[in-house]
Amino acid sequence: MQGDKGVVATVKLPSVKEMLEYSNVELDMTLSCPGTRDDTCPHWDHTIQLYVCCDQGHPLCGMELGRWITSFRRRIGRWLTPITPLLPLFTSNVCTFTMKTVPWAMPWVPSLNLRFSGLMGKQGHSSASTQPFSLIPLFRGGTFNKTYNTQYKPYKFIVPKGATQVKIVSVITGHGSDENGCGEFCVTSHHFVVNSHTNVKVFKIAGTPLGCADRVPEGVEPNEHGTWLYGRDGWCDGQEINPWGVDVTSQV
Repeated sequence: MQGDKGVVATVKLPSVKEMLEYSNVELDMTLSCPGTRDDTCPHWDHTIQLYVCCDQGHPLCGMELGRWITSFRRRIGRWLTPITPLLPLFTSNVCTFTMKTVPWAMPWVPSLNLRFSGLMGKQGHSSASTQPFSLIPLFRGGTFNKTYNTQYKPYKFIVPKGATQVKIVSVITGHGSDENGCGEFCVTSHHFVVNSHTNVKVFKIAGTPLGCADRVPEGVEPNEHGTWLYGRDGWCDGQEINPWGVDVTSQV
């Protein structure tokens, strides 16, 4: 994986109806390097993003499905990312997946699988489990500075007919650095206000000496090169970015 285009694969999936019968969907991603030693890996950490398009004419075509931060010069890594709330991005069963990072980085060798589990109605899995059937894009990221909050205007929406649960699902990571070390090493809080109810996500480990080293049991790749130990703003080197979700059914 290298260059502007990244890697692209078109895959035939189970039918949309069948995919919605599973209570758990995950991205199973491994990341390696061209050679057998760490010195063949990119020297710096970068963001890897996965985009999906299942219908060129659909407004959800090209949305982000997964995000990872690469390790510092380590050629091993495997992560499971839960993406069940993003199932509505699969608008058909023939989808094109595009994975890419910054075009100037040295090459990585990724491998990606979709995991479906928890078939509803089977023994041990409730047939009454709610499954996402509609997704409404709200906000996208931007440059973090004193005008950051002005980029986001109130958004009015109508709850889709038949919905029994409403969730906010977000993927947030802070990058770059100004004179205060923001946003990579600054603690930030993100506020989602729904009908006067405030829902908050805070990244508390940013800037701590061992914030990411302490998360090795949670999947951070250990013994990396560079400054992988320091806590970051919503991410760590050598780890997946899990979507953050909050149930706002009672707020709408």
